[in-house]
Amino acid sequence: MARPNKRTTLREVAEATGLSTAAVSYALRGKHVSKETEQRVRQAAADLGYEADPIARALASGRTSMVGVLAGDLQDLWQQQLMAAIGRELLAGDRYALILDAGGDPDRELVLAKQLRDQRVDALLVSPVNPGADGWEAIAEALPVVAVGDSLSRARTAGQVIFDNRAGIDAVLDYLHGLGHRRVTVLTPTRPSTPDRPADVYVREAAGRLGLRAELVPCPQELGEATAVARRVLDSEPRPTAVFCFSDSLAYGVYAAAAEAALGVGRDVSVVGFDDHPVSRVLTPPLTTVDWGLAAIAAEAARLTVAAIEGKRVRKKRVLCAPTMSERGSAVGV
Repeated sequence: MARPNKRTTLREVAEATGLSTAAVSYALRGKHVSKETEQRVRQAAADLGYEADPIARALASGRTSMVGVLAGDLQDLWQQQLMAAIGRELLAGDRYALILDAGGDPDRELVLAKQLRDQRVDALLVSPVNPGADGWEAIAEALPVVAVGDSLSRARTAGQVIFDNRAGIDAVLDYLHGLGHRRVTVLTPTRPSTPDRPADVYVREAAGRLGLRAELVPCPQELGEATAVARRVLDSEPRPTAVFCFSDSLAYGVYAAAAEAALGVGRDVSVVGFDDHPVSRVLTPPLTTVDWGLAAIAAEAARLTVAAIEGKRVRKKRVLCAPTMSERGSAVGV
């Protein structure tokens, strides 16, 4: 029987079954032994209370079963939902997500990425704040890296699940232009230190093509801070007729600021989000936004990560996620 104050060793399981420690190790992993031997060893291990030592297993295999998952900013409710979904996908394959939050700070992001590398995670899955940072190249040389959202342009990644932001931004601005809007404020989580993120560049290009006056305004994801920024936008003269938000979390701040100012969303100002969080469907009015297919993103990101860890070749290392407009009641014609 198991001894509660002492960890049962592999050698003791071997002695109980009359096998070598190597044979017991193979049996517990379901390799190179008969089904009968595997069952006999597993039963003996259960009777003795044997549990594999995760540190010893990591030393022997060179793997920890841990995947670093680095979120750009978990104040964004959709990112919370995405990271949870990625964690579930990894767990289904017996991998465990160590989720860290960069808090929207590009410098903190690289520090955390290096810490995860130094903690010997098997791979790093990142939704980057600053995809063009120089530091990604060295990190990707040290361990498999899978990018979600934006491409890491300076790094050789093991896989990429990229949002087609150009198509999404074109769809939203074309939609607002078709409704008659010509003054649009775009709330972006981009910081002054990272002014040329792809989505911001695409806004300028689309606005020029359509003849829109589109002002990019940096905005934190946290609701109170987003509300404060939106308050200033709605108090400005002339007030924009539409506010396009690079996350639904930012749009919730616009809803809050509009309510404070007795402005009606979908009446006095149009609002469009960019990720279709479930809360967006129960607002009054429901938020017009863009759906990226979160479940598929999580599944593809986990698939590429596990394949990289196991050294498997994949035919498609770059997955491009197409946007779908979800038209509701928050955007109207002028």
